[in-house]
Amino acid sequence: MKVTIVGAGNVGSTCADAIALKRIASEVVLLDIKENFAEGKALDMTQTASLLGFNTKIVGSTNDYSKTAGSDVLVVTSGIPRKPGMTREELIGVNAGIVKTVTSNILEHSPNAVIVIVSNPMDTMTYLTLKESGLPKNRIIGMGGALDSARFRTYLSLALDKPSNDIHGMVIGGHGDTTMIPMTRLASYNGIKFSDLLEEKVLEKVAADTMVGGKTLTGMLGTSAWYAPGAAVAFLVDSILNDQKRIIPCSVYLEGEYGQKDICIGVPVVIGRNGWENVIDLKLNEKEQDLFAKSADAVRNMNSALESI
Repeated sequence: MKVTIVGAGNVGSTCADAIALKRIASEVVLLDIKENFAEGKALDMTQTASLLGFNTKIVGSTNDYSKTAGSDVLVVTSGIPRKPGMTREELIGVNAGIVKTVTSNILEHSPNAVIVIVSNPMDTMTYLTLKESGLPKNRIIGMGGALDSARFRTYLSLALDKPSNDIHGMVIGGHGDTTMIPMTRLASYNGIKFSDLLEEKVLEKVAADTMVGGKTLTGMLGTSAWYAPGAAVAFLVDSILNDQKRIIPCSVYLEGEYGQKDICIGVPVVIGRNGWENVIDLKLNEKEQDLFAKSADAVRNMNSALESI
């Protein structure tokens, strides 16, 4: 199985490292526009193989898409962060151009690939990729919900002082600090609802901390996080390549599910070999449905900037 990751920055290279270390794919191609950057990252990771015990082939490429031929999964991490003075429309314009170029180039060499979008604004870039590529909706997946849910489980773990691997919880809605919806009502610890374990005000703080999880790390690190985002992508790729049928919250194209149409937004989906297979209905209550509708409105507002491109 072959995976191509476009963008050899912190997130892309961490994702490649996790995929190799966990032996998810037999070959990983890391591609970047910066001369020899991806090649250097690939060589550095390859030199850890005998120390860490993996045999995944890691290839670096400076914008040579021929090396990506035959990829089963394409991960798009490339794009720029919003800079001081830059409008939302300018950011979307730049990143939309990058994502469109990358998608076109990769599909030329790997027409059957499942595409995983990491570039921000993620829901909008996922929607753009679907519309520009003409691919079936199941082959376009936005990663954000997997990351947001991992952060949610972490904060639940910290609040309860129990292992995060014993905790179940998910985040739906837009991949943004005002649009995501941590599902505290459904969160559980080995089958026990968190509402029976923690006070409501504690759960509210967990949800609030989750929503600003990315912003918190940016404030601490001076740049966007990369370990958890890279691991979240690897987790998603693993479910695709190995047909694991995991239920993972992802940004996908809705056609009536959750009362929404013509939008890519985070909902729980079954992830398998051909991408996402079906949407899981969480049976939202009235408050949650209202929050989801408002989240969708915010995502659509962001999508409207695509009209000027």
